[in-house]
Amino acid sequence: MFSIRMDESPTMRNQYNALDARITLWMAHHGPRITRIALGIVFLWFGVLKFVPGLSAADELATKTISVLTMGMVGPEVSRPILAVWETLIGIGLLSGVFLRGTLLLMMLQMLGTVTPLVLFPSETWKHFPFAPTLEGQYIVKNIVLIAAGIVVGASVRGGAMVASPTVARRALEEDEREMRRLRPP
Repeated sequence: MFSIRMDESPTMRNQYNALDARITLWMAHHGPRITRIALGIVFLWFGVLKFVPGLSAADELATKTISVLTMGMVGPEVSRPILAVWETLIGIGLLSGVFLRGTLLLMMLQMLGTVTPLVLFPSETWKHFPFAPTLEGQYIVKNIVLIAAGIVVGASVRGGAMVASPTVARRALEEDEREMRRLRPP
């Protein structure tokens, strides 16, 4: 395993710190865009799969959930293509970066729908509630990461960015707090 001993020469420590700072700056600069593109790929891919009945691992559970949520008024023959189009549009919106606010709204609404099987179908989503999800449950629980990634992308919609410098980050937080107080209704 590679490690740097901090009792070694100051030059080596300085080189390590400089490299670490450059990597962190690169991640802060490119992270939100890479996250948006990765999310777009996932949604486009999963959305396109849903156009073919039975091809998506989530197909049966998703259409069954929609049927229960609509009290049986929307069956799989209607819900599958709607969900396929919905997820594909989210993917295209994220990949293109166009209409991000609307795309993220569609994404968060879709994510709300994806967690409902955890409650509606506990025998299919949990081996032992609430600690051991089934494979379908794990598929749903991992959406926490997608939601968090969507929040990161959403933070950049109005020009927000990640900041790698602690000093700059503190100043930005203080400025944000002042702005939030200013915008708060009386």
